[in-house]
Amino acid sequence: MHDTAPAKHGLAAGDHRPDRPDWTIAQDWERYTAAEHAVWKTLFERQSRLLPGRACAEFVRGMADLPLGADQIPNFEQLSEVLMQRTGWQVVAVPGLVPDDVFFEHLANRRFPSGQFIRKPHELDYLEEPDVFHDVFGHVPMLMNPVMAEFIQAYGQGGLRAKQLGVLDQLARVYWYTVEFGLVLEDGAPRIYGAGIVSSSTETRFSVEDDSPNRVRFALERVMRTRYRIDDFQETYFVLDHLDELLALAQVDFAPYYQRVRGAAEHAPGDVLASDRVLTRGTGRYHARKRQGAAA
Repeated sequence: MHDTAPAKHGLAAGDHRPDRPDWTIAQDWERYTAAEHAVWKTLFERQSRLLPGRACAEFVRGMADLPLGADQIPNFEQLSEVLMQRTGWQVVAVPGLVPDDVFFEHLANRRFPSGQFIRKPHELDYLEEPDVFHDVFGHVPMLMNPVMAEFIQAYGQGGLRAKQLGVLDQLARVYWYTVEFGLVLEDGAPRIYGAGIVSSSTETRFSVEDDSPNRVRFALERVMRTRYRIDDFQETYFVLDHLDELLALAQVDFAPYYQRVRGAAEHAPGDVLASDRVLTRGTGRYHARKRQGAAA
């Protein structure tokens, strides 16, 4: 599966809608059980072993400067106190996915909505809905970086406009291929800054070491026309030369881009174009095996 419909940052399911119009809830940190803290510890220690030499320096620095550790699920108030001093952000608890307009409104006001729950022990490697580990371990360290802090706020502001214009699917791809699954060059090698990768033990290795995926220089219009995978590893990763590119991206007027991509042909997740600046042309073997297995 890939993004054949406009990407949703949230349509919260069933009866989980909270009373507050902004969908925030109390974290209720004291209610986490020993078993839930143990799941966090397992995930934290596993990823902490994998990320040196694979995650970018800014992610590692953000981790070191935040009140994050292996022994317990972080307290959002403590995280927010440090974030506010550094970049003016805070972490707010939500019950899971939230509606798009709520999500964008939070980001536009430097509030990062984080799932308050944590996955079960049998869900360590895949969870359909982002939990506290994905949201906090994956996203919050990069919010300590002023460039990322500015970019995500601008994305929230742009998301509100894109929804009104009916072009949210194109803008969502920018978020997906940067904030969630982005790579950046560091000392000539791709390093991870995307939250979807740094919070996944398997994709951490796959994204920067496997010979299967393409690694292509980030180009805005190219990304806006490229579908992505939501069910498996990415077939293509887009790579920034430097994180400062996000600051320039935060200041882009997207209106001309929306006009150009509207009705234009879309690219499949694994396409490599003649116009691409290719850092690594992948073999595609991983997804080819998966397709063969599905057809058998």
